[in-house]
Amino acid sequence: MNRRHSKLTDWGLGHLAIRDDDTVLDVGCGGGRTVGKLAELAPRGRVYGIDYAPTSVAAARNENRRLIAAGRVRIQEASVSDLPFAEGTFDLVTAIETHFWWQELNAGMREAFRVLKPGGRMAVIAEFYNGGRHAKYADRLGRWTTMAILDVDQHKTMLTDAGFAEVELDEDAARGWICVVATKPR
Repeated sequence: MNRRHSKLTDWGLGHLAIRDDDTVLDVGCGGGRTVGKLAELAPRGRVYGIDYAPTSVAAARNENRRLIAAGRVRIQEASVSDLPFAEGTFDLVTAIETHFWWQELNAGMREAFRVLKPGGRMAVIAEFYNGGRHAKYADRLGRWTTMAILDVDQHKTMLTDAGFAEVELDEDAARGWICVVATKPR
């Protein structure tokens, strides 16, 4: 996960202005490399990572052991449908290569909205969606897996339905990448 998604992650994070002191949540943190990248981008901030898989939590903790020891990073097992954080905790929530696996996509987006501060941003970054170079696989994967395979308009709707505003989408159809950034109204 860490190596395979690195270029996509860098491309997606390039769409964000991350402040030095931001408090960030990475949902579905997997192997933890994105958590480390976010900590570099917010050197005076705090970064939290959650994943529902205990093996991913262990890998992410190992990847970020120095940052955890320094008190800058915290990794825990949790579900996006029931985030263990107070309302208005985060400046930024990221979901990189994960939202299409959420069991309850709309509930997860509402939870991300809830834990964001007013003016906070949600970033959904993925290398698979129903469009671009991967469109020919969308129907087949939809039948064979539990993935929520959304097209461009469905990505926008997913965020506006959760309450987000200022939804901006960048699609790199040649690589099959999508980045959607939305803001919680003030």
